[in-house]
Amino acid sequence: MDTLAGILIWAPPILFAITVHEFAHGWVANRLGDPTAKYAGRLTLNPLSHLDPIGTLMLFIVHFGWAKPVPVNPFNFRNPRKDMMWVSLAGPGSNILCALGCGIIIRFLSPFVAGVDPKTSFLTIFFYMLVFGLVINIALAIFNLLPIPPLDGSKILMGMLPQEYEPQILQLERFGPFLLIFLVMMSWMLRINFFWIFIGPFVSFFSIIFAGMDLARFF
Repeated sequence: MDTLAGILIWAPPILFAITVHEFAHGWVANRLGDPTAKYAGRLTLNPLSHLDPIGTLMLFIVHFGWAKPVPVNPFNFRNPRKDMMWVSLAGPGSNILCALGCGIIIRFLSPFVAGVDPKTSFLTIFFYMLVFGLVINIALAIFNLLPIPPLDGSKILMGMLPQEYEPQILQLERFGPFLLIFLVMMSWMLRINFFWIFIGPFVSFFSIIFAGMDLARFF
C-alpha cells in the first residue's frame, strides 16, 4: 500500500480519535460546572477546532503528535481534585468506547471482507480504517493514562492519592514534558518504539475482546 493510500486510511481515524478525546474532556468539564471549553468553542466534533499545527505536523513526521488541550478552570468545580480526575478520565474513556464501537463493526464485517481485493473494494478500505481506528483509540487511551505530566494519567493519579502527595506530583509537572520528548526522540533515533512495548499488550488484549482478533500483530 503506497504512502498516500496509507495516509488516507489512517488519517481519518486519528483525527476522529483525537477529536473525541478532547471533546469528552470539555463535555464532562461543562457537566461538572466549568463552561470554559464551551465558551472557547471547543465543545464540538469539528477536528479543526482541536488540532494543534505543530502537533499535527509531528504526527506525520515521527508518528507522534498532540492536539490543543481543552481549557479547563478547576476553580469552577465544587470539588476541584475529584472533578478534575473525572474530566481527565473522560478522554481515555471516550477512546475505549470508540474502540469498542469499531470492534463491534469489525466483527460484523469480517465475513464480507475475506478474499476481497482491497484496491477495488471500498468496503475493505473502510474495514482497514476501522482496524486502525480500534488500534489508535486503544493506544491513545493507554498512552494518556500514563502517570506522566501533562498526560491525563497524572491528573487521575492526583485525584486518587491523598492530598498530602499533591506537591510531589506538581513537582513532576516540570520534568514530565521533557521525559516524554526524550522517549520520543530515543524511539525515533534507535528505531525502538518504547511506547509500543508498553501499549502493544493492551492493544492485543482489548482488540481480542472487542474485535475477536489480535490486531496488534499487524502493527
